[in-house]
Amino acid sequence: MAKRWLLKSEPEIYPYSKLVSDGRTVWDGVRNPQARNNLAAMAVGDLVFFYHSHDKEVVGVAKVLRTAFPDPTADDERWLAVELAPVEALPAPVSLDAIKADPALRALQLVTHSRLSVMPVGAAQWARIEALSREASRSATTAAAAASPRSRGAPRRSGRPGPRA
Repeated sequence: MAKRWLLKSEPEIYPYSKLVSDGRTVWDGVRNPQARNNLAAMAVGDLVFFYHSHDKEVVGVAKVLRTAFPDPTADDERWLAVELAPVEALPAPVSLDAIKADPALRALQLVTHSRLSVMPVGAAQWARIEALSREASRSATTAAAAASPRSRGAPRRSGRPGPRA
């Protein structure tokens, strides 16, 4: 069974939208031993949540295309990189605050090891984050509909000019 992961990126340096436009990328520059070990444990086809660290939110899903290999940006061959491709943006971002507030996610390393940039995500945790994204998306859609002039009883415009006075 495929494993699931979370990778952090600074959105001003490499946002999820850039991964989408690039179509694939080498995930390099990891210099924490525990994060490196997590990269080494990744397999082709594993899914990855893409987390924007400064915005503090999970925004998309990627997949591993190539397992760990020596990081081309490092002078030491112990440091590793993987290759990723985008899968899909989440319906709505899931904030760190929402994750911390959810009892089902208390053990997620994003909460317990906040400085770690590459971490495993359990199957139940993955499903819960996806559910939070869908719930946030539905809430945003409902709020937008409630705020629209049509939903407040405003007259419907036909696009035709009104009568002349």
